[in-house]
Formats: sequence, C-alpha cells, structure tokens
Amino acid sequence: MKSIFLDYNATTPIAPSVQEAMLPFMAEYFACPDGMYARSRAIDEALEDARGQVAHLLGATSDEIVFCASGTESCNLAIKGVVHGFLAKREPCHVIISAVEHAAVSHTANYCRSMGCDVSILPVDRHGIVSEDDLAEAITPNTRLVSIMLANDETGVIQPITRLANICREHQVLVHSDACQAAGKIHVNPKQLGVDLLSISAHKFYGPKGAAALYVKEGTSLHPLVHGSGAEHSLRAGAENVMAWVGMGKAANLVGRSIDDAAEKLTQLTRRFGHRLMESIQEPIVIHGSQVERIPNTLCVNFPNVSGQELLRRVPELCAATSCGDTAGGGNSSPVLAAMGVADTDKLGTIRLSVGWYTSEEEIDQAADLLIHAWESLRH
Repeated sequence: MKSIFLDYNATTPIAPSVQEAMLPFMAEYFACPDGMYARSRAIDEALEDARGQVAHLLGATSDEIVFCASGTESCNLAIKGVVHGFLAKREPCHVIISAVEHAAVSHTANYCRSMGCDVSILPVDRHGIVSEDDLAEAITPNTRLVSIMLANDETGVIQPITRLANICREHQVLVHSDACQAAGKIHVNPKQLGVDLLSISAHKFYGPKGAAALYVKEGTSLHPLVHGSGAEHSLRAGAENVMAWVGMGKAANLVGRSIDDAAEKLTQLTRRFGHRLMESIQEPIVIHGSQVERIPNTLCVNFPNVSGQELLRRVPELCAATSCGDTAGGGNSSPVLAAMGVADTDKLGTIRLSVGWYTSEEEIDQAADLLIHAWESLRH
C-alpha cells in the first residue's frame, strides 16, 4: 500500500499550477526586482501581482502586506516589532499571549521577557478557548500587544478573535493573530477580525516553503528585525525571494477561489474518519475540541489505553503526527492538551490527523482500518 498523507497541518504539497507559476523565476527571470532594466521591471510587476493576490485573500490592501520567509518570522516581526519600539524608548511594555500558542509566538514572548518586557499567559478552558473575562482582567495600562492564534495547529480549535479584539480596542491595545493554520482553510479577513497584525504561511495552503506574509494594518508602527535596504516597506531588508513569493501569490489565488467548496469536502472527510473510528473501537474515543468550532480538516484523537507513538509505529503507511511528540517514556508532552486540562489518560494515545485537497474517501477508509487494527493489536 502506498503511503497516506494525513499531516496537512504540518505542510501541504505544492499545487501543480503553483509550481508552474514559480518555474520561470528559477531560470529566465532571475534578476532582482529593483533594477532599472526591463527584466527587473517585469519581475517587480510579478512580485507586486503576488502581493495583490495575498492581499485579496485577506481582504487587505497591497500596502498592508509584508512578505517574509516563514510564519515564524512573521510572528517574530509582529511581536518584536511592537515590543522593540517601546523598549527603545525605555517605556514599560506588557504583552499577553495564550497558553496554547505555537512556539513561534510563545518562544518570541519569552525572548521579549528576557529583554525586560512583562509577559502574561492566559489560560484556556477545557475546549482550548481563551476567556474574554480573563483577557480583560489581564490588560494593564502598560499592555502594548495581545497575540492570540486564530486556529490551533494541534486541535484545530478556532478562537473568538473578533470578541477578544474588541476588548483590546477598548483599551487601545494592538492585536496580533497567528493565522498560519487557518488561512486557506477558512475565510480570514483581518479587518473583520479587528486585528492589527496577522501572520500567514504559504506552505500551509499549497504554496512553497520559504514564503509567508505579515498583514500590518495601515498606520501600525513596527520596528524591523533585519536592517539594510528599504525592501518590504522598510520592514525586511535583503534580496527578495521572488520565486517563493510569486508561488505564494498563486496559492493564495487558488485557495481563495475554493475555500467554501474545499471546507465542505474536508468536513465530510473528517466526519467520516471520526465516525468510522468511534463505531469500530469499543472503548471511548476522545476527539479534543469536538464541542467547539474548529477548522474543517483536523481531528485530534485520543485512542484509549495505548501510546500514540506506538500506534503510529504500527502503521508506517500513515503520515501523521502525535499531538506534540511523545516523550521517551511514551507519554504525550503536548502543552496544548496540558493547558486544556486533558487528563494523562486522554493525552497518552492522542494523534493529530489532518486532511487536505488531495485526500480521498478511499484513503480515509484505509487509514481508519489501519488505525483500528493497530489499536486492537496493542490492546490485545
């Protein structure tokens, strides 16, 4: 049996039309976009077309899109870009994040703490949701930025960003959202969400690795991380990765035209997967975050009384992930599940199954059968 890829939250394959759009910029159109000659002008136009495509996906303007090399860089630019501005003026600075953030945000917040910034970490409830009351209580006169992800990469749970952003706006606090796991799967419009900064990554929606973007609301002040030339609105110095960013633009155009249809298909696939597992396994299965809104492609499933790591070892045909890498002792160390108060017995066997455009019903049925048989072999 060929391998079945069920790790679309980690990365997605490059769509064929995206690859085709990128190829000319590996060969004929290799020049930098800032030259005075015709070839450079053509490359600059292609880059700006890509910026416009990303902006259109987000309902933003081209001037509000800053290209980056990764979602991690985008999150770093958003958080450090705000914090450095206040620390440089020796003004007090307080940042708030949630307990379920990706390392791109949580580690960046820790760095800011080491530089003298106060950092608060908001708890989440058993569904993985941030409380509006907790956020309102955590804001102080020195709070400069709140960073809450839109959709969690492990559970798929969607945060109530619009309501949280409204609270921040009442206190004149900037809001950043890591939307890398959401963009391309659900409609993401930073203006409707009410955020000032928003990060997305191309390889999460059928574009290339090495391409990402930060939405910066018009009028929002940021300090650059990399100093040099005036590229990317003077927020990111260095030679432009034209090939990757053109690919990102093409991918943004593709997913933007198919989000609703794709979401319906992905929802049907994950429902089919979940139902098949629950019908066949005679002990209670836990699907983390199943009682709240989630992105349509994600199942974070606990298989009872087994190790998720051992389970996946029994099915080498599947490309999937434990929710956060098992420890050497076979336990699940996921800080996301820990923050949700998930019991150790419901963390041990948790794996993340994420589907995508190229997943078929046949693959879902095959994967379910493989997991069911592997679970039965481990139990008996």
